[in-house]
Amino acid sequence: MLHEILLSLSGHPSPLLRNISSSSSPQASSSNPDIATSAGILTPPERALLASLAELSDLHVGLKAATAQIAASHPSVICRAVASAIDAIHLAAFQRKVLAVEAALLRGDAALVGAHRIVPLTALVGEFDDGCWRRVLGFLAGVVRFMESKGVEERGGGGAGPKVMDMLRAELQTGYADVERAAGELVAVAERAWLKQVSAWVLYGRVGGPGEGDFFVRVELGEDGEQEYVCESGLLPCFVTSATAASMLFIGRSLNHIRALSARDYSLRGNDHLSTQLTRLAALKHPIDAATFSNAITKIRHFLSRTTLQRLLPLSKVLETLNLLRDFFLLRRGEFAMALTQQAEEKIKSRWKRAENLAHERRDTLGNVTMKEGEVATVLAKTWAAMGSMQGEHAEDDEGLELARDLLRLTISKSRTSRPLTPAVTEGGFGAIAPTPFRNLLFSIPVVLTLQLPSPLDLFLSQTDLQTYTAINSYLLSLRRAHIRLTDLWKVTALRRHHPAPPSPQTGSTRGGREQTLLYRQRHTVRSNALRNAWATASAAIFFLGELEGYLQTEVVAGLSDGFHAWLTTSEDEQRQGKATSKMPLNLPLDETSHTNNGQGDTWVSAAPSSPTPSTTPSSSSSSTPPSGTQTQPHDPQTLSIAHRAYLRILVHRLLLSQQSFTDPLYELLVQIDHLVALIHRLQAVWAAADLEADMGVVDAFVDLAREERDVQGEIRGVERRVKQGIEGLIAELRRLEGSGALLDPGGMDDGLGDREGTLADWGSYVPRRVGGVDRLLMKLDFGSWFGRGRGDDDGVEPEL
Repeated sequence: MLHEILLSLSGHPSPLLRNISSSSSPQASSSNPDIATSAGILTPPERALLASLAELSDLHVGLKAATAQIAASHPSVICRAVASAIDAIHLAAFQRKVLAVEAALLRGDAALVGAHRIVPLTALVGEFDDGCWRRVLGFLAGVVRFMESKGVEERGGGGAGPKVMDMLRAELQTGYADVERAAGELVAVAERAWLKQVSAWVLYGRVGGPGEGDFFVRVELGEDGEQEYVCESGLLPCFVTSATAASMLFIGRSLNHIRALSARDYSLRGNDHLSTQLTRLAALKHPIDAATFSNAITKIRHFLSRTTLQRLLPLSKVLETLNLLRDFFLLRRGEFAMALTQQAEEKIKSRWKRAENLAHERRDTLGNVTMKEGEVATVLAKTWAAMGSMQGEHAEDDEGLELARDLLRLTISKSRTSRPLTPAVTEGGFGAIAPTPFRNLLFSIPVVLTLQLPSPLDLFLSQTDLQTYTAINSYLLSLRRAHIRLTDLWKVTALRRHHPAPPSPQTGSTRGGREQTLLYRQRHTVRSNALRNAWATASAAIFFLGELEGYLQTEVVAGLSDGFHAWLTTSEDEQRQGKATSKMPLNLPLDETSHTNNGQGDTWVSAAPSSPTPSTTPSSSSSSTPPSGTQTQPHDPQTLSIAHRAYLRILVHRLLLSQQSFTDPLYELLVQIDHLVALIHRLQAVWAAADLEADMGVVDAFVDLAREERDVQGEIRGVERRVKQGIEGLIAELRRLEGSGALLDPGGMDDGLGDREGTLADWGSYVPRRVGGVDRLLMKLDFGSWFGRGRGDDDGVEPEL
């Protein structure tokens, strides 16, 4: 019997202990002969004593079978490692316990063997009935059931490893020391298996292979057919933060870029792995601490940036790209917006003329007006030619213009929405870019300016960043286009002067000449009075657009861009040095500040000049010499990418592009301005035809010029009213947004930074500069009497323009 019990505890199924707890049931005993036999051999007290051993036997047998099955066929490498560890460590320890008890019985140990070599059953049961093994084996059975559950094995086992790791780390909080020790050993095994996948990715840039479903990096095919690496946040273990995952994704993507470029550049060969950094991952202690793991990944990223990425993506290349985006997407080069608007207007006019010429032959004028992809690209090519002619002989020396020719493209947007929701504008506490279709205004079809992203630059810029730049460009370009179209009205000489001109003095001195001159003057007076309100409305709209553009370009775009450029050209070491220097007490001499830190000298302060103070020499922090042994390094590409996204988020917010309650009325105003300009040009064409009919006798029998003139003037008066109401509504919306605090920078950016540089923070992180508020714009937009009726005038009389 003792032999049968020990064999059963060793993992061999035994009829003696199998379902011994069920032997007390008569129905179970009659249906199972093994149970009936054991019920006849064992007395009820013996069955009660052996119930705990039967439970241990069942747990051991079940664990051996389940762990063997998982280790052989489970798709998750981490689950296989955990199952193998359960069998090799914990079940082996239980087997050694059984062997130790058997050895004690064979030696006749007095603790188990009594007189006449009688072994009390209570003594044997006492060796295993202390509760320790029951808790440990029960915990291991729970782990096995968790790995076998359908929720863990969904998608072919994908994500099972991280879920098991999180479950085991949660079990470390138990109050039993033996369970905590077992969970800690399994956590270490699971994390080592996971770190092998991490090492393959962050040290060699390789993903896939056995157990790829456990790793958070996924390979997808982009729109251009190239491989893209994305992060699946649901596969991240609990100790991996989103920032750490972004760093790991960046490191692996960089290594793959280097491997791809090394096929063409021999100088990059041999730099596609970081095997020297393996010790950082091997030195991690289990369970892995989130801060320690993040620090190790950060050091690996910095090592990669110092050794390889500085050659692959130097700071000069980043600055060149940012200047390109600033010049052409954010319209720092005003001649680009002017030339593009003029070329687009000429193309649209030529399309309409062609449609009118073919209208009498074919009734497909709409198809003739619709722009094609090639025609849109031709407009951009003519824009480059126009900009080159503006610069004359200096056009060839403009490297920015040549780079823009190579990388910028003007294309027809295929998507129906304004732009998708992107992380560049959804993170940080404020919403997505408003879906107002500003891109429809240039050609009356959705046209966007895009950038062909070269291979190394996608380490710093993402497609979502380019989409944000495209949306901002459409927004700013629509404002500039409306401003240009309104100011071009003053270039139409026939609308501002006598046309045709009065007769010459010789002819004008005659009676017929005087009558003709009087007729011309009366005609000019009537037409001038008819357009008086239209000119006043256009002037007011020009003023509104000019002030709005000035605020957006000077206050917002220029301020934020200059602050980001200042941070970009300042190394992290210089920023830390400036941060430490800025914390010195300003009322103490420089030689006394060394005693402010509990008597310990400040290395940063001692390296600074002794005479000037930081308040009198702002550049002292950047010009002082860092401590010996400190190397000044520029920002690594991922830090630049994170800072650039923060810059774009605050830029979108400050440009009011995230406020749909402002952008929608602004779009309607721009549409009404286009309508007003078109009607004025149409009225000028009607007047020219009337002059030909009255003065030259050229008659068009198919057109009633007098009726058309009345209709156009009536439409102009309606558009004037809508333009005025649109400007009033936008100013009211700006007052509402400014009063409600909706324009305050989220995340504590409006915390009293004032107009200082705002680019130095702990550990060199980027803090956007605080730019001017909307109250300055509202002060300039206070028209006085022109909008007086909307603020309390109740006389019912339309203000005179």
